Amino acid sequence: MVRIISLTDAGKILGERLHAAIDDSEHWHKPKPFSASVQDAFCLGERLILICATGIAVRTLAPVLQDKHSDPAVLVLDELGQFVIPLLSGHEGGANDWAAEVADILGARLVMTTAKPYLKPVYSVGMGCERGCPADHLAELLSNCLAQAGLEMAQIQDINSIDIKADEAGLITLSQHLDKPFNTYDAAALNTVDELLSTRSDYVFSVVGVNGVAESAALYAAQQITGETAELVLVKQKTARATCAIARSYPASPHA
Repeated sequence: MVRIISLTDAGKILGERLHAAIDDSEHWHKPKPFSASVQDAFCLGERLILICATGIAVRTLAPVLQDKHSDPAVLVLDELGQFVIPLLSGHEGGANDWAAEVADILGARLVMTTAKPYLKPVYSVGMGCERGCPADHLAELLSNCLAQAGLEMAQIQDINSIDIKADEAGLITLSQHLDKPFNTYDAAALNTVDELLSTRSDYVFSVVGVNGVAESAALYAAQQITGETAELVLVKQKTARATCAIARSYPASPHA
C-alpha cells in the first residue's frame, strides 16, 4: 500500500494526481491527528509519499524510526511536484528507485542524497544450507529472495558461501544451472564484514566460526568485486534447510 499525504490545497491537487497514477494507493488530505495518522501508516509498513516540508516529515517520523533494514520507503515532495526526495530507506527499502519512478510520472527533478546513485551497483548472493540440501530447494529460496529485493537473476554476479560448503552439491548444481560463479571464503575473510551484519548467531559462530554465513558471504563477495564497502539489500531469509541474503556494492566513483 502507498499512502499519499498532503497538507495544503496545492498539495491536495498533486496528491490526487499521484493517487490516479499509482496503483494500490490512497490519498489522505490533512489527516487528523496528523502525526499519529502518519506514524500508524508507517508502522504498518506502508510506503509513504509526504507532500510537505522535509522538516515536518522528519519530526513526524522520528519517534517511530527503527532501522534501514525494516523501515518502509518514504518520499517527500514539494506541493507543486517539482522535486522528489527519497527520505528514508533509499537503498534497502527501494526509495531511490521508487523516487525515480515518481519523478518520471510528474516530470519532476529527482533529488538524490545517498552515496553514488549514478553508479551501477554489483549484487552478490550469499547462501548457507544444511548438508545435502537439494538444488531445487535452494533455487526456490533464491527466487523468493530476488522477488523480495525487486531484482532479477541477470543482475546477480555470483553465489557465495563459506569454504566448508565448497563441495556442497546443491549449491554447486544451482550455480551451474544459473551460470553464475560459485565462490567460497574462509571464516577469517568473512569475519572482516561482521560489523555489517543485520543479525548475529552465537550458534552459527560456534559451528563455523562466523556470525552468519549468508550475509557475510554476500557482503564479502560484493566488496571483492568493487573494492568498496558493501551493504545488505536483503537481510538473511531462511527456510528450515537454508539461508539466503543479497548484498550490493558500488564501484569507486571515477571522479573521486
